[in-house]
Amino acid sequence: MDFFFVSLLGLFVSFVFFSLNYIFYKNKSSSSGTLPPGKTGLPVVGETLEFLTTGWKGYPEKFIYDRMAKYSSKVFRTHLLGEKAAVFCGAAGNKFLFSNENKLVQAWWPASFDKVFPSSNQTSSKEEAIKMRKMLPNFLKPEALQRYIGIMDHIAQRHFTDDWENKNEIVAFPLAKKFTFWLACRLFVSVEDPNHVARFADPFDLLASGLISLPIDLPGTPFNRAIKASNFIRKELVAIIKQRKLDLAEGKASPTQDILSHMLLTSDENGKFMHELDIADKILGLLIGGHDTASSACTFIIKFLAELPEVYDGVYREQIEIAKSKAPGELLNWEDIKKMKYSWNVACEVMRLAPPLQGAFREAITDFMYNGFEIPKGWKLYWSANSTHRNPEFFPEPLKFDPSRFDGSGPAPFTFVPFGGGPRMCPGKEYARLEILVFMHHLVKRFKWEKIIPDEKIVVNPMPIPAKGLPVRLYPHTA
Repeated sequence: MDFFFVSLLGLFVSFVFFSLNYIFYKNKSSSSGTLPPGKTGLPVVGETLEFLTTGWKGYPEKFIYDRMAKYSSKVFRTHLLGEKAAVFCGAAGNKFLFSNENKLVQAWWPASFDKVFPSSNQTSSKEEAIKMRKMLPNFLKPEALQRYIGIMDHIAQRHFTDDWENKNEIVAFPLAKKFTFWLACRLFVSVEDPNHVARFADPFDLLASGLISLPIDLPGTPFNRAIKASNFIRKELVAIIKQRKLDLAEGKASPTQDILSHMLLTSDENGKFMHELDIADKILGLLIGGHDTASSACTFIIKFLAELPEVYDGVYREQIEIAKSKAPGELLNWEDIKKMKYSWNVACEVMRLAPPLQGAFREAITDFMYNGFEIPKGWKLYWSANSTHRNPEFFPEPLKFDPSRFDGSGPAPFTFVPFGGGPRMCPGKEYARLEILVFMHHLVKRFKWEKIIPDEKIVVNPMPIPAKGLPVRLYPHTA
């Protein structure tokens, strides 16, 4: 009996404690503002599984639009990747996040990224990214990239000759990835030999797949393989860096031949130069960012041009006119790129409907109010390209493929965001434009094609890719 009363007393005390605790935090929350509508989902995982599975099923926008409709709100709360989060929707949400970078919000990556991309300076991925963005503009601005168009054209010619010509059927996505990765290796570290590029390719595939896996560092897991692949690539890059330093000292390498030379010869504001391992870290990140998104865009260009013969004809006419204006052996140049206006409109419409970058996270660095709701410090904030790209408010008949949307001044600000926006807009936007256009030029002047799987499923993980890699049947143009 005594045990019963002691247990009852314990339950009563516990009830009072948790009730007071609930009232305290409820009042604390309501006194400082109302949180956005939404729910946190399951314990620990929150709504992460639904967030990911809608992408795996090919409908990443469903997670966003279902909640926008349910809560009648352009901002809602959720729980993603183990973090309390708010999703900002629409052009106004994009503008707010992009315009308040380093004022109210800052970049955020899951902690697992620091294991895959360890910094030699013991700083976070976020801090290293800030340093990188200060360094890149000089190399990636349009006037600097113009001198690399000929190199892009040369690599594209070799790629299509080796991997496309004399083939009846190909699988588009792996070949698009092979092209963009080869190009990144050549322009970033001057590695052009296909055998040397291939040594990097498999570890990079392991790295890319492990980044989006569960962060479980046990032997045999994708995350563990990604860490091992990262370490292998960094060692390879350090060997390349050491050799480049010798070549620069002996005049065998040019200070402007690639990003690696640029990094070795550029000091920070204090006059200090980067260490070899620090450069390897940054080149590693660039090689991933420099080919993954572009390969997705190139793949979907192939998909849509197969489905839309009238759009293909428009691109073909534009590109064949440029091809006919070139002397035998003459490479593409900046003037040729400027003539590819319709082709770029088509590429933009492809990226509107299948954005390679689905969205990105920020972190609130202070409490602030948005649309009448409190956003607490430390919350993770997600913007989604699909909240505008497929929204009839910004793009009438959003599922219709219409390159003319990009004529003139194009879509309204903050509605077309395949490269992000604000200070954190992808610094490689112009680089991506050039490699995509060079790819389109060589593709359409050589072939027409048809999809082998008419209704191939699309999966988003985290970029959109056809489930079977988009196999197509090639029909070479006759001279």
